[in-house]
Amino acid sequence: MVLFPGSFNPLHIGHLIIAEALADVEGVDEVWIVPTPQNPFKQGRQLMDDALRLQMAQASVDGNPRLRICDVEMHLPRPNYTINTILELERQHPDTAFSLAIGGDNLAGFHQWHRSNEILEHCPLIVYPRMGEVCKTEGQPRVHLLQMPIIEISSTMIRQRIAEGRSIRYLVPEAVRLLLQPDLAK
Repeated sequence: MVLFPGSFNPLHIGHLIIAEALADVEGVDEVWIVPTPQNPFKQGRQLMDDALRLQMAQASVDGNPRLRICDVEMHLPRPNYTINTILELERQHPDTAFSLAIGGDNLAGFHQWHRSNEILEHCPLIVYPRMGEVCKTEGQPRVHLLQMPIIEISSTMIRQRIAEGRSIRYLVPEAVRLLLQPDLAK
């Protein structure tokens, strides 16, 4: 299983393209999209309601047997750290081997993550490319670069478009668009 954590504020087509590419990695049975209530590196940033983010995520993956929403972080103490998520999921699923997906923008600072060495002991990393980031994985046997196109869609851009009253059609799954922009449903 691949854990794909993030704020998903909101989940968009770029996230789903990454999740589908992760599901294509040899040996991967499922990708678990793990909405986080608060990223410790993004303290103070306003997030959409947890229940809404979970609802949008679930609506986005319905019908895809390779993608699953995992709400484990919503039930852990806050701020949550990735190692706590991994340890809890290993406790709940002792016969499951997990990998962790992170963006290339997170790789350079991964050593700053809480108990990063312990994360690597439990999970190999699968790094997806991000615009403007050079991912150096040489000499890191538990870090693998996912070969896929770079997606230039961001949740920040989508929130900005919503605030400006502009359409987010085709940037998010239709079920998400209808939740966020019901007045623009036509």
